[in-house]
Amino acid sequence: MNFRFAVISDPHIAISETIRNVPNRFHLVEVSIPALELVLTHLERLDLDFLLLPGDLTQDGEPENHQWLRQRLEALPFPVYVVPGNHDVPTLFPTDQSIGLKDFPYYYPNFGYHNPQQLYYHCELLPGVQLIGLNSNQFNQEGQQIGYLDEQQLTWLEKTLAEVKDQLVMVMIHHNVIEHLPGQSHHILGRRYMLSNAPALFKLLHKYGVKLIFTGHLHVQDVAYQQGIYEITTGSLVSYPHPYRIIQVQYKGQKQQEIEVKSYRVNGVPGWPNLPEMSRQWLGDRSYPFMMKLLTTPPLNLSVEEAEPLTPLLRNFWADIAGGDAMLDFPEFPPPVRRYFQKFNAVNLEGKPHLVDNQTTLLI
Repeated sequence: MNFRFAVISDPHIAISETIRNVPNRFHLVEVSIPALELVLTHLERLDLDFLLLPGDLTQDGEPENHQWLRQRLEALPFPVYVVPGNHDVPTLFPTDQSIGLKDFPYYYPNFGYHNPQQLYYHCELLPGVQLIGLNSNQFNQEGQQIGYLDEQQLTWLEKTLAEVKDQLVMVMIHHNVIEHLPGQSHHILGRRYMLSNAPALFKLLHKYGVKLIFTGHLHVQDVAYQQGIYEITTGSLVSYPHPYRIIQVQYKGQKQQEIEVKSYRVNGVPGWPNLPEMSRQWLGDRSYPFMMKLLTTPPLNLSVEEAEPLTPLLRNFWADIAGGDAMLDFPEFPPPVRRYFQKFNAVNLEGKPHLVDNQTTLLI
């Protein structure tokens, strides 16, 4: 049985009265609702089987933004499944501005959470096709939010995987499980986007033959592969290049599927006629602190004096990475720095272009 579905990640929905002008904010939440409406209008014309939203549904967990999104999703002609991102449940307990962690399932009972007392779920999408939605948001003893799966969830997951091991199982989680950037799990700027106990989750998924993971959080278009598992992370709808995906699954035999991944972009909304160009400029204008930190921390460890002349040339670096399939080179950089940035390029082990982040076909 063939089927088709869409993925929209990190839409960061913000109705007008909740938008706050935070200096150096990377998210263009001003376009969150018109961009989502444009995408949903496209998807409603298609014969989709379902839609996945892997987290950061709202700007910062505001009840009114969750309510707006729930009502909009309820009007769609196909099923929708969601999981919470770090922005959806920024605090353990509810505040005047945001919902608490345990409140999330009660806002989305029709979108996977058949048991609202549990922050993770399993459901049958189609005969022989299973979805597992995980919660990667936890809080440590100091009340700080971390990306982590607790033992209770891991125990539940293993039991569930054992029950569906002979079917096509897709896992949706907000934090990354596989690295999408060089050294991501160890770098000060990259590791916060990773699940802190990613190896434990990966080992479990590998043990039971799971081959597809869908994530968000990083705001980057990327398809990563490790030991038979593909992790497809989708960029944010409110950040360059404003992407979303449509995925077609075709059965090529009893135990082999062809996964065709196509990516689309929002090119303009009212008030933002050339959205990609404007949002690329937006990221570039805010790039200096990020690039200085990248240059002056391990593994590069440049001095401020060494780093400062390089930062203007890296103005569009993050936008290029976010777009996926990056092919960058900085021949004017010192050789070790040049080689470091070449590691971000979309190449295979032979160093040849390997462009799979936006349009590709995978065999699993």
